[in-house]
Amino acid sequence: MNRIARTLAMTTLIMVALVPLGSAQTPIAEDWLGTLIAGGAELHLALHISAGPDGQLKATFDSIDQGANSIPITAITFRDSKLAFTVDAAHITYEGTVNKDATEIDGTWTQGQSFNLDFKRAPAKAATVPKPVSPSDIDGLWLGSVDVNSVKLRIVFKIANSQDGLTATMQSPDQSPVWVPATSVTRSGSSLSIAVKSHDIAFDGKIAADLSIIEGNITAHGSSLPLVLKQLKDESVLVQRRPQNPVKPYPYREIEVSYTNKVGGNTLAATLTIPSGKGPFPAVLLICGSGQHDRDESLLGHKPFLVLSDYLTRKGIVVLRADKRGAGQSTGDPNTATTADFATDAEAGVAFLKARSEVDSHKIGLVGHSEGGIIGPMVAARNSDVAFVVMMAGSGVSGDLIIVEQGRLIEEAAGASMEKATQDANKQRELFALVEKEKDNAVLEKELREHLASRGVPDAQIAMQIRMVTSPWMRYFLTYDPATALGKLTCPVLAINGSLDLQVPPTQNLPAIKKALHDGGNKQFEIAELPGLNHLFQTAKTGSPSEYGEIEETMSPVALDKIASWILKQ
Repeated sequence: MNRIARTLAMTTLIMVALVPLGSAQTPIAEDWLGTLIAGGAELHLALHISAGPDGQLKATFDSIDQGANSIPITAITFRDSKLAFTVDAAHITYEGTVNKDATEIDGTWTQGQSFNLDFKRAPAKAATVPKPVSPSDIDGLWLGSVDVNSVKLRIVFKIANSQDGLTATMQSPDQSPVWVPATSVTRSGSSLSIAVKSHDIAFDGKIAADLSIIEGNITAHGSSLPLVLKQLKDESVLVQRRPQNPVKPYPYREIEVSYTNKVGGNTLAATLTIPSGKGPFPAVLLICGSGQHDRDESLLGHKPFLVLSDYLTRKGIVVLRADKRGAGQSTGDPNTATTADFATDAEAGVAFLKARSEVDSHKIGLVGHSEGGIIGPMVAARNSDVAFVVMMAGSGVSGDLIIVEQGRLIEEAAGASMEKATQDANKQRELFALVEKEKDNAVLEKELREHLASRGVPDAQIAMQIRMVTSPWMRYFLTYDPATALGKLTCPVLAINGSLDLQVPPTQNLPAIKKALHDGGNKQFEIAELPGLNHLFQTAKTGSPSEYGEIEETMSPVALDKIASWILKQ
């Protein structure tokens, strides 16, 4: 689900609080203008730096095209002509060099990838708000939703008239609070087209005569879905309640760290949380599920690993959580990586924890969710530094069996008949059989194209499906049998699933995990099915992924307590 849902995902760009350090004896405290070019899109930024009487620098910036003003910067420093600032929540860093005349800053903006970003001193106060013009009859917020594999994602367009014509920004509030500027907005009579080229997204619709709706289709990466937009009067309804998200100040230390995976040649950016008091403490590495997750495993407005990390740290456990390879501030190419490659990233995390003085090196464990629940045993089976493993919705059978059963259950939960869901599951098995049989990608792509075309699948969807099932990650995942690693584990293992988990069904996987551990001679394991919880360990009604974003609870207290109490017993 994570890989499909991210089709409409948008790059997080900005947000957060302030606290800085610098020197008042500098000419840097001014307004600066710059243009960030990322993915073909241009974002015009205005940087505002001020210095207090104590010499400390403070800064905010405006994203002019997105209409976002006075965004606070977390920390800013200026020493020896070097300017640096960070925006922690969005994992943004900027480093630049100020020229001798203090008129230009030549630097690099980094957020997962690095982009050149130069600022020039503004001749006057930075103009961040365009001159007012008369609004058009469709100015305002327009809200709709699309169903992506049973996951409902809201889409919002903010349309405004300007001196240069209509402009728009787009947001998917279930995935990110960031407004992404549209490349173009074209209106001809009742026809409206909005293009967001930086994300390969386009919307084409018809404006109703009474201006009540704009009905059309949104296309992302060649796949089109119906989208009906209705005008939204109150923007506050877009803000999701996530009451479990911890609020600073925390009663423990939080440190931004990074470490290198020498095997993969990539660097992992992470957050380390350390309990108050005297250590050394037991420690865990949190391992995300499939998809391009940040260190909080952010999904549909939830931050499961932020909530879990906070809970465990308050219980006296050091927690390390990292952006996945190629996500956030971590480097590396996720498109060529398999589950086995992500396992080497986890091993690098274990080595990092072992070297920390705050950590009891004999009590380092792995807590993996979904695919992370597969990675944990892989690492522990070959690394004696791992003292225990917690599998949160980890699998016990090969990926082809999981995906087929997952699809069938989710389709039924969405209202399809058992017969229809079974037919589609059989089609999925046929597709996977082709992938597992043919090792040559060129031959396989030809066979898949013919197979999908014979089933009447549209060309755009054929191309997308072929890319998905022939990726290195999918090829590996389909045939990997978790029992191989599980049978080698000698350390304590906790395997938990929600009874309503439709993505990694407990009836399919928990018995297989138990059998593999038992057959391997492991006598230190516990298997638990937690009633009423879904794949994210939320208290749910049906377990359908369509509920994930609608549920306020990020992780059930039952699951949190189960994990923490079991770890502390070890």
